[in-house]
Amino acid sequence: MPIELKMPALSPTMEEGTLAKWLVKEGDKVSSGDVLAEIETDKATMEFEAVDEGVIAKILVPEGTDEVKVGAPIAILAQEGEDVAAASAGAAARAETPAPPPPPPETKAAPAPAPAPAPAPAPAPAPAVASDDGRVKASPLARRLAAAQGIDLSMLTGSGPGGRIVKADIEAAAGKAPAKAAPAEAPAGAPTIAAPAPAIVETDIPHEAVKLSNMRRTIARRLTEAKQTIPHIYLTVDVRLDALLKLRAELNAGLEARGVKLSVNDMLIKALAVALMEVPECNVSISGDQLLKYKRADISVAVAIPGGLITPIIVGADTKVLSAISKEMADLAGRAREGKLQPHEYQGGTASISNMGMYGITQFDAIINPPQSMIMAIGAGEKRPVIIDDSLQIATVMSATGSFDHRAIDGADGARLMKTFKALVESPLGMLA
Repeated sequence: MPIELKMPALSPTMEEGTLAKWLVKEGDKVSSGDVLAEIETDKATMEFEAVDEGVIAKILVPEGTDEVKVGAPIAILAQEGEDVAAASAGAAARAETPAPPPPPPETKAAPAPAPAPAPAPAPAPAPAVASDDGRVKASPLARRLAAAQGIDLSMLTGSGPGGRIVKADIEAAAGKAPAKAAPAEAPAGAPTIAAPAPAIVETDIPHEAVKLSNMRRTIARRLTEAKQTIPHIYLTVDVRLDALLKLRAELNAGLEARGVKLSVNDMLIKALAVALMEVPECNVSISGDQLLKYKRADISVAVAIPGGLITPIIVGADTKVLSAISKEMADLAGRAREGKLQPHEYQGGTASISNMGMYGITQFDAIINPPQSMIMAIGAGEKRPVIIDDSLQIATVMSATGSFDHRAIDGADGARLMKTFKALVESPLGMLA
């Protein structure tokens, strides 16, 4: 019997994806483990492998198709000994079968004549709706919508209690008014998304309209959610880097024979992980009405990739040596840019770190990555005049800003974490012990 190949769920939160590319064509023979297609999720492009052997009888979803729901059939696989043409024809027939389901509703629709009388009573409220002490009965929302759309309330029949005109009556009168009403009803949440649309549509400036990718849509949704639902508190410290840079140079000299080259970011990942274990009150996250207290520090590291951002995770960074963190980070970042990460490699984490120092940014505030409760923003190291031992000296200093979820982390605990992080970076041997 032919097998339906369905859009797989490549991550726990995936509901739909883009069938980016077919790597097989109709008539190709495939074996278990063969890569059939590349599927773009909200974070990566992943390979879809065959589980059974057979011949691709019919491709149901062409490559490049967006918003393919998880579980939707995307191809038909004819098993060994089956007639490929028959399997393909069967697939086409099944594609037509959705037509029969409508009849059952028709059967239930037959008794529909009974409800027909219901509309008749509707006119009854009309006279009562007309006025109340000389004023038309209408809810405040209905009045606002009517005024916005130029609808005369006195011409409407209300369907609310006592013939009161409500939102549904305005929408019915305006036909497609709901689209206009939405911004009026939810100005708080919609402006950031609705505002750009008219600007793009109405502009006379030459431009190219590019459809948002799954990743960009997800980034927009998650960051909007984070800023709207998480009360951020920002704490900044200036950190001297000279001791860390000296130690890095010495370690790299010793690791050169092993082909390992530590970056400053590798060492900052370690410092944040150790700091989180020393200040466990910050290694937490909110889960409903519970506070999750983590027993290890899994650090999500922001990596810029074409079209967006992804945060591969260094699991247990507090217990790993610097050379292991460096190798793992190089591998994760490389595969992230190729879109080859597996979901477990970028989903989760107990805290994040984002370094924009390589772009010359000296200080910035990062947005928390839910469900985490903190993220460390790292600025560029630069020569600055500082007071050391009561004398004015020149040192390499960077600014680090922690963003904390104030629901889960008190300001004093966030300050302790920043102080601990600063101490570890300025005396880096402490994080190696």
